[in-house]
Amino acid sequence: MSTLTNVDIRSYCAENKDAGRTSAPNEGISIIPKATSSQTGVSVEYAHDPNKKWYVMRASYGRERRAHDYIVEDGTFIYLPTHQVYKMKDGKRVRSEEVLVPNIIFIYATREKADEYVKETAQLSFLTYYYDHFNTENGKNPPLVVPLDEMHNFMLATNTDSEHVRLVDASQCRFKSGDTVRVVGGPFSGVEGRVARLAGQQRVIVTVTGLCSVATAYIPSAFLETIN
Repeated sequence: MSTLTNVDIRSYCAENKDAGRTSAPNEGISIIPKATSSQTGVSVEYAHDPNKKWYVMRASYGRERRAHDYIVEDGTFIYLPTHQVYKMKDGKRVRSEEVLVPNIIFIYATREKADEYVKETAQLSFLTYYYDHFNTENGKNPPLVVPLDEMHNFMLATNTDSEHVRLVDASQCRFKSGDTVRVVGGPFSGVEGRVARLAGQQRVIVTVTGLCSVATAYIPSAFLETIN
């Protein structure tokens, strides 16, 4: 893979040095700061449970945080991807945190618990499943479930302080090749996806199958390795 011109790896590392996170998906255990529990509401360690899956839920009218807060208090692991946004206010550049994928949350639960939130919890009457439109069960589209490895990869890509992580459409991206790559350095280390040019920069595109794609911030070619 050819190296882009004017790559300054030292500057890249310095600008992103505070955006780290720890993950060990291959061991079935991960520490994800935005995957929270009711006990602390902050970073916790959780182990893979064969009876639980990552379900995608839709919270209507932008009530993702309301759903998040209720489910956290109920003791279920939840992931709400957000990103940093800078806006001008009173002549000053102000940073705020906004939801990355509008109206969407991810919960790690049994099907019974997920059904309870969707069908039996009055406080979450605005919450529904996001359905898998590419598969059918008994003639109906089932709730969309994100495979464990794919979910971990998505969290690695989106759990960052970078303002440059964004939701994208494939038509916006100029993919360099069909190769899949792994990021081996910097704040996105461990992320796997496809290399693309977006807004004039080399980035890695990560996809949640059936839902969305997100782009990392700029990644130097020296921090990428091709994988099968």
